[in-house]
Amino acid sequence: MKLKVNEEEREVDVPEDVPLLWVLREELGLNGTKFGCGRALCGACTVHVDGAPKRACVTAVGDVAGQAITTIEGLGDEAQLHALQQAWMEHNVPQCGYCQPGQLMMAAALLRSKPEPTDADIDAVMAGSICRCGTYPRIRKAIHAAAKARTGAPKGGTP
Repeated sequence: MKLKVNEEEREVDVPEDVPLLWVLREELGLNGTKFGCGRALCGACTVHVDGAPKRACVTAVGDVAGQAITTIEGLGDEAQLHALQQAWMEHNVPQCGYCQPGQLMMAAALLRSKPEPTDADIDAVMAGSICRCGTYPRIRKAIHAAAKARTGAPKGGTP
């Protein structure tokens, strides 16, 4: 089966019903996407499929063959960080860091659809991504900072 992952054509020999998460991690060596709950409840496994966030733990690889898949490894790199990755560092968002790849992928999808989100927009979209360390206030600040960096607009949230 052919997959397009992080703008690179890849081929895997797995049954079509294998979860995308396991193909990414075990077949392709992309370990940034995390296993959290296995039931699409926590968000740790979030990737983008054709630009939309998807939970890789419950998405069969056969359902996304031929579509553009972006993992945390494809969001940005050391040479060119995504605005969210930069903001995450500047606002010291990660504590344990385990949920952060999924958080970043959800935030990137949010900024794609709403370049200047309000606090309510952020809370609504990010509600399905669980952070056991409780860094939600820092996540919100970092999303606002990334939005401002990308648009040059004033911060969209409350001070």
